[in-house]
Amino acid sequence: MNYIEFKFETAGSDQSEQLIALLGEIEFEGFEEAGQYLKGFIKEEIFNEAAFNSIEKLFPALVYTKTIVENINWNQQWEQSFEPVVVNEFAAIRADFHKLVAHVRHEIIITPKMSFGTGHHATTYLMVQQMENIDFKGKTVLDFGTGTGILAILAEKLGAAKIWAIDNDEWSIINAKENIGQNECKKISIEQHSAIPVVQNYDVILANINLNVITANLPSLLSVANAGCQILLSGFLSENEVAVKSAINKAGFQYISTVQRGEWIAIMIWR
Repeated sequence: MNYIEFKFETAGSDQSEQLIALLGEIEFEGFEEAGQYLKGFIKEEIFNEAAFNSIEKLFPALVYTKTIVENINWNQQWEQSFEPVVVNEFAAIRADFHKLVAHVRHEIIITPKMSFGTGHHATTYLMVQQMENIDFKGKTVLDFGTGTGILAILAEKLGAAKIWAIDNDEWSIINAKENIGQNECKKISIEQHSAIPVVQNYDVILANINLNVITANLPSLLSVANAGCQILLSGFLSENEVAVKSAINKAGFQYISTVQRGEWIAIMIWR
Protein backbone atom coordinates (compact mmCIF):
# COMPACT_ATOMS: atom_id res chain seq x y z
CA MET A 1 0.00 0.00 0.00
CA ASN A 2 1.41 3.37 -1.03
CA TYR A 3 1.36 6.42 1.20
CA ILE A 4 1.88 10.10 0.45
CA GLU A 5 4.36 11.79 2.76
CA PHE A 6 4.00 15.53 3.22
CA LYS A 7 6.89 17.37 4.87
CA PHE A 8 5.79 20.79 6.11
CA GLU A 9 8.09 23.60 7.21
CA THR A 10 6.15 25.10 10.11
CA ALA A 11 6.31 28.38 11.98
CA GLY A 12 6.30 26.73 15.40
CA SER A 13 4.42 24.30 17.62
CA ASP A 14 1.12 26.19 17.39
CA GLN A 15 1.04 25.87 13.60
CA SER A 16 2.07 22.20 13.82
CA GLU A 17 -0.81 21.47 16.19
CA GLN A 18 -3.28 23.29 13.94
CA LEU A 19 -2.08 21.29 10.94
CA ILE A 20 -2.31 17.99 12.81
CA ALA A 21 -5.89 18.75 13.83
CA LEU A 22 -7.00 19.77 10.35
CA LEU A 23 -5.16 17.01 8.48
CA GLY A 24 -6.52 14.43 10.90
CA GLU A 25 -10.01 15.42 9.79
CA ILE A 26 -9.20 14.44 6.18
CA GLU A 27 -7.80 11.03 7.16
CA PHE A 28 -4.09 11.68 7.55
CA GLU A 29 -2.93 8.80 9.76
CA GLY A 30 0.58 9.38 11.02
CA PHE A 31 2.52 12.44 12.12
CA GLU A 32 6.15 13.01 13.08
CA GLU A 33 7.55 16.27 14.45
CA ALA A 34 11.24 17.16 14.26
CA GLY A 35 12.27 20.73 14.98
CA GLN A 36 10.62 23.07 12.51
CA TYR A 37 9.36 20.22 10.35
CA LEU A 38 6.16 18.19 10.50
CA LYS A 39 5.67 15.02 8.46
CA GLY A 40 2.16 13.80 7.74
CA PHE A 41 1.17 10.53 6.07
CA ILE A 42 -2.00 9.52 4.23
CA LYS A 43 -2.93 6.49 2.10
CA GLU A 44 -2.57 7.43 -1.56
CA GLU A 45 -5.90 5.82 -2.46
CA ILE A 46 -7.92 8.03 -0.08
CA PHE A 47 -6.09 11.34 -0.51
CA ASN A 48 -8.54 14.12 -1.40
CA GLU A 49 -6.77 16.91 -3.28
CA ALA A 50 -9.67 19.37 -2.94
CA ALA A 51 -9.91 18.84 0.83
CA PHE A 52 -6.16 19.30 1.19
CA ASN A 53 -6.23 22.48 -0.91
CA SER A 54 -8.92 23.95 1.35
CA ILE A 55 -6.58 23.47 4.33
CA GLU A 56 -3.58 24.80 2.43
CA LYS A 57 -5.44 28.07 1.77
CA LEU A 58 -5.57 28.67 5.53
CA PHE A 59 -1.76 28.85 5.61
CA PRO A 60 -0.71 31.11 2.68
CA ALA A 61 3.01 30.96 3.50
CA LEU A 62 3.10 27.19 4.08
CA VAL A 63 6.05 25.43 2.45
CA TYR A 64 5.98 21.65 1.97
CA THR A 65 7.21 18.76 -0.14
CA LYS A 66 5.15 15.78 -1.27
CA THR A 67 6.57 12.29 -1.83
CA ILE A 68 5.03 8.91 -2.69
CA VAL A 69 6.39 6.18 -0.41
CA GLU A 70 5.82 2.44 -0.69
CA ASN A 71 5.16 0.00 2.13
CA ILE A 72 6.11 2.19 5.08
CA ASN A 73 7.72 0.25 7.90
CA TRP A 74 5.84 1.98 10.71
CA ASN A 75 7.74 0.07 13.37
CA GLN A 76 11.07 1.34 12.03
CA GLN A 77 9.71 4.87 11.64
CA TRP A 78 8.46 4.80 15.22
CA GLU A 79 11.48 3.17 16.84
CA GLN A 80 13.77 5.88 15.50
CA SER A 81 12.08 8.55 17.60
CA PHE A 82 9.76 7.00 20.18
CA GLU A 83 10.52 7.46 23.86
CA PRO A 84 8.42 6.16 26.77
CA VAL A 85 5.47 8.41 27.58
CA VAL A 86 4.98 8.99 31.30
CA VAL A 87 1.73 10.54 32.54
CA ASN A 88 2.64 11.70 36.04
CA GLU A 89 2.82 8.70 38.41
CA PHE A 90 -0.37 7.28 36.95
CA ALA A 91 0.64 5.52 33.72
CA ALA A 92 3.47 4.92 31.29
CA ILE A 93 3.37 3.88 27.64
CA ARG A 94 6.45 2.13 26.31
CA ALA A 95 7.72 -0.43 23.84
CA ASP A 96 8.86 -3.88 24.88
CA PHE A 97 12.48 -2.94 24.14
CA HIS A 98 12.35 -0.09 26.67
CA LYS A 99 13.27 -0.56 30.31
CA LEU A 100 10.55 -0.74 32.92
CA VAL A 101 9.32 2.69 33.99
CA ALA A 102 9.65 3.00 37.75
CA HIS A 103 7.11 4.57 40.08
CA VAL A 104 4.02 4.39 37.84
CA ARG A 105 0.88 2.47 38.77
CA HIS A 106 -0.01 1.27 35.28
CA GLU A 107 2.24 0.35 32.38
CA ILE A 108 1.07 -0.18 28.80
CA ILE A 109 3.33 -1.90 26.28
CA ILE A 110 2.64 -1.19 22.60
CA THR A 111 4.12 -1.71 19.15
CA PRO A 112 2.19 0.68 16.93
CA LYS A 113 1.89 0.36 13.15
CA MET A 114 1.87 4.13 12.87
CA SER A 115 3.02 7.02 15.02
CA PHE A 116 -0.32 8.74 15.58
CA GLY A 117 -1.72 7.54 18.88
CA THR A 118 1.45 6.35 20.56
CA GLY A 119 0.89 8.72 23.44
CA HIS A 120 3.20 11.48 22.29
CA HIS A 121 0.23 13.28 20.86
CA ALA A 122 -1.18 15.70 23.43
CA THR A 123 -4.73 14.37 23.11
CA THR A 124 -3.69 10.83 24.01
CA TYR A 125 -1.78 12.21 26.98
CA LEU A 126 -4.87 14.17 28.10
CA MET A 127 -7.15 11.15 27.74
CA VAL A 128 -4.83 8.95 29.82
CA GLN A 129 -4.39 11.70 32.39
CA GLN A 130 -8.14 12.23 32.81
CA MET A 131 -8.91 8.51 33.00
CA GLU A 132 -7.35 8.61 36.47
CA ASN A 133 -10.42 10.61 37.57
CA ILE A 134 -12.96 8.03 36.34
CA ASP A 135 -14.15 5.01 38.32
CA PHE A 136 -13.90 2.09 35.87
CA LYS A 137 -14.47 -0.74 38.35
CA GLY A 138 -17.18 -3.07 37.09
CA LYS A 139 -18.15 -0.67 34.28
CA THR A 140 -18.96 -1.28 30.62
CA VAL A 141 -16.78 0.87 28.38
CA LEU A 142 -16.81 1.98 24.73
CA ASP A 143 -13.51 3.06 23.15
CA PHE A 144 -14.70 4.84 20.00
CA GLY A 145 -11.78 5.18 17.57
CA THR A 146 -9.43 2.89 19.47
CA GLY A 147 -6.35 3.34 17.26
CA THR A 148 -3.48 1.51 18.96
CA GLY A 149 -5.79 0.33 21.75
CA ILE A 150 -4.09 2.31 24.53
CA LEU A 151 -7.29 3.60 26.14
CA ALA A 152 -9.07 0.23 26.03
CA ILE A 153 -6.04 -1.46 27.59
CA LEU A 154 -5.86 1.13 30.35
CA ALA A 155 -9.60 0.79 31.01
CA GLU A 156 -9.13 -2.93 31.67
CA LYS A 157 -6.17 -2.25 33.95
CA LEU A 158 -8.42 0.17 35.87
CA GLY A 159 -11.00 -2.54 36.52
CA ALA A 160 -13.58 -2.27 33.73
CA ALA A 161 -15.81 -5.32 33.45
CA LYS A 162 -16.11 -5.21 29.65
CA ILE A 163 -14.67 -2.96 26.94
CA TRP A 164 -15.84 -2.65 23.34
CA ALA A 165 -13.17 -1.06 21.13
CA ILE A 166 -14.04 0.02 17.59
CA ASP A 167 -12.20 1.72 14.72
CA ASN A 168 -12.88 2.17 11.01
CA ASP A 169 -9.28 1.47 9.99
CA GLU A 170 -8.23 -2.12 9.29
CA TRP A 171 -4.59 -1.56 10.25
CA SER A 172 -5.60 0.01 13.54
CA ILE A 173 -7.72 -3.04 14.36
CA ILE A 174 -4.83 -5.40 13.57
CA ASN A 175 -2.41 -3.34 15.64
CA ALA A 176 -4.80 -2.88 18.56
CA LYS A 177 -5.35 -6.65 18.70
CA GLU A 178 -1.58 -7.18 18.89
CA ASN A 179 -1.24 -4.62 21.67
CA ILE A 180 -4.21 -6.05 23.58
CA GLY A 181 -2.58 -9.48 23.45
CA GLN A 182 0.81 -8.11 24.47
CA ASN A 183 -0.79 -6.58 27.58
CA GLU A 184 -2.61 -9.88 28.35
CA CYS A 185 -6.03 -8.23 28.31
CA LYS A 186 -9.06 -10.54 28.45
CA LYS A 187 -12.04 -8.18 28.65
CA ILE A 188 -11.71 -6.24 25.39
CA SER A 189 -13.79 -6.98 22.29
CA ILE A 190 -12.48 -5.21 19.19
CA GLU A 191 -14.28 -4.77 15.86
CA GLN A 192 -14.01 -2.70 12.70
CA HIS A 193 -16.92 -0.25 12.44
CA SER A 194 -17.44 3.18 10.87
CA ALA A 195 -20.50 3.88 13.01
CA ILE A 196 -21.31 3.17 16.63
CA PRO A 197 -22.98 -0.28 16.86
CA VAL A 198 -26.14 -0.25 18.96
CA VAL A 199 -25.56 -3.57 20.72
CA GLN A 200 -24.81 -2.42 24.24
CA ASN A 201 -25.23 0.54 26.58
CA TYR A 202 -22.17 1.91 28.31
CA ASP A 203 -21.18 3.40 31.66
CA VAL A 204 -18.05 5.11 30.27
CA ILE A 205 -17.31 6.27 26.72
CA LEU A 206 -13.85 7.29 25.47
CA ALA A 207 -13.50 9.08 22.12
CA ASN A 208 -10.21 10.54 20.91
CA ILE A 209 -10.71 11.14 17.19
CA ASN A 210 -11.28 14.57 15.63
CA LEU A 211 -13.71 17.46 15.77
CA ASN A 212 -15.95 16.48 12.86
CA VAL A 213 -16.31 12.80 13.76
CA ILE A 214 -17.03 13.49 17.43
CA THR A 215 -19.59 16.26 16.91
CA ALA A 216 -21.36 14.23 14.20
CA ASN A 217 -21.60 11.18 16.46
CA LEU A 218 -22.74 12.82 19.71
CA PRO A 219 -26.41 11.84 19.11
CA SER A 220 -25.32 8.23 18.53
CA LEU A 221 -23.22 8.30 21.70
CA LEU A 222 -26.24 9.55 23.63
CA SER A 223 -28.30 6.61 22.35
CA VAL A 224 -25.84 4.07 23.84
CA ALA A 225 -25.02 5.94 27.07
CA ASN A 226 -26.47 4.70 30.34
CA ALA A 227 -27.87 7.26 32.78
CA GLY A 228 -24.89 8.76 34.59
CA CYS A 229 -22.49 7.72 31.81
CA GLN A 230 -19.20 9.63 31.82
CA ILE A 231 -17.86 10.56 28.37
CA LEU A 232 -14.31 11.76 27.76
CA LEU A 233 -13.73 13.49 24.41
CA SER A 234 -10.58 14.75 22.69
CA GLY A 235 -9.01 15.28 19.28
CA PHE A 236 -9.66 19.00 18.86
CA LEU A 237 -8.02 22.34 19.55
CA SER A 238 -8.86 24.85 22.26
CA GLU A 239 -10.19 27.21 19.58
CA ASN A 240 -12.95 24.65 18.92
CA GLU A 241 -14.12 24.48 22.54
CA VAL A 242 -17.17 26.73 22.04
CA ALA A 243 -18.32 24.73 19.01
CA VAL A 244 -17.89 21.43 20.85
CA LYS A 245 -19.78 22.68 23.91
CA SER A 246 -22.62 23.85 21.67
CA ALA A 247 -22.83 20.40 20.05
CA ILE A 248 -22.71 18.77 23.50
CA ASN A 249 -25.65 20.82 24.75
CA LYS A 250 -27.61 20.26 21.55
CA ALA A 251 -27.14 16.48 21.83
CA GLY A 252 -28.45 16.47 25.41
CA PHE A 253 -25.27 15.89 27.42
CA GLN A 254 -24.12 17.86 30.47
CA TYR A 255 -20.71 19.55 30.42
CA ILE A 256 -18.34 18.80 33.33
CA SER A 257 -14.85 20.14 32.63
CA THR A 258 -12.09 20.95 30.15
CA VAL A 259 -8.35 20.31 30.45
CA GLN A 260 -5.67 21.58 28.08
CA ARG A 261 -2.17 20.61 26.95
CA GLY A 262 -0.58 22.97 24.47
CA GLU A 263 -3.28 23.88 21.95
CA TRP A 264 -5.24 20.65 22.51
CA ILE A 265 -8.11 20.01 24.91
CA ALA A 266 -10.08 17.13 26.39
CA ILE A 267 -13.66 17.60 27.57
CA MET A 268 -15.51 15.54 30.16
CA ILE A 269 -19.31 15.30 29.86
CA TRP A 270 -22.04 13.07 31.29
CA ARG A 271 -25.55 11.96 30.60
